Amino acid sequence: MVEASVLPGQRLFSQRGAMLAYQGDVSFTPSITGGQGGVMGMIGRRIANEATPLMTVEGSGTVMFGHGGHHVSVIELSGDTLYVEADRLLAFDGTLQQGTMFMGSQGGVMGMVRGQVTGQGLFTTTLKGHGAVAVMAHGGFIELPISPQRPIHVDPQAYVAHRGDVRNKLSTALGWREMVGRGSGEGFQLELSGSGTVYVQASEEKL
Repeated sequence: MVEASVLPGQRLFSQRGAMLAYQGDVSFTPSITGGQGGVMGMIGRRIANEATPLMTVEGSGTVMFGHGGHHVSVIELSGDTLYVEADRLLAFDGTLQQGTMFMGSQGGVMGMVRGQVTGQGLFTTTLKGHGAVAVMAHGGFIELPISPQRPIHVDPQAYVAHRGDVRNKLSTALGWREMVGRGSGEGFQLELSGSGTVYVQASEEKL
């Protein structure tokens, strides 16, 4: 779990049902758009008609957030952009500008099949600015550096988030015939190249 301070005039966003306990004068209201991004800024799967409901948290006090007993880590942003799976988001500062990125936009046709094969969304949430993001992972996660000489290959279901000047490409070691009927992401690899960091969880289990 993670404890967050709520200050007057500021707001947080959290997954619905993530509040465990709170102290002080704090209010929780459903968020329709989930941030500053307007209609196109709705979180990940909402664009794909799979709503990831958010709550707006305001007032003065402290709130404990957690969900499903998953490991929670806080990532601090200093003007850069974090790309994170919508299901991995637990809570984030309302000062962050929110948007979405279609993962297939950099991966061509193979990027289009990512959702059907791995069970994860085609849209990845983007959070940009100065503030904190609390993300969840099954079994915890590690940070792997990405450099121009060292691209990283990640199982799509173990992918949590990435940051930096990074390109993503989904590829498969299997032929199309072998792919039919496979529900695991093991036949696929998400290749991340450039300069930055990728966060990989310790399990392929979906949240």
